[in-house]
Amino acid sequence: RERGDEAMVSLKLQKRLSASVLKCGRGKVWLDPNEGNEISMANSRQNIRKLVKDGFIIRKPTKIHSRSRARRMKEAKRKGRHSGYGKRKG
Repeated sequence: RERGDEAMVSLKLQKRLSASVLKCGRGKVWLDPNEGNEISMANSRQNIRKLVKDGFIIRKPTKIHSRSRARRMKEAKRKGRHSGYGKRKG
């Protein structure tokens, strides 16, 4: 996992601790790719909190799950579409 002139360091522990500190899942945690060495030095929750404060570790914003397709489908069903024999279950 080479990147430029320096090898990528494993940040598994830091990611796990960050998720715990930020009270979210590991997928929601963003680690600054330019600060790999700085982040790799952090091995405690205290250090992780400091990095969060400095902005090297960020909690990603929540994604919005659009209901527009569901609304469109409901509108069509109200008109009587999608209700043939092939759509019936149970």
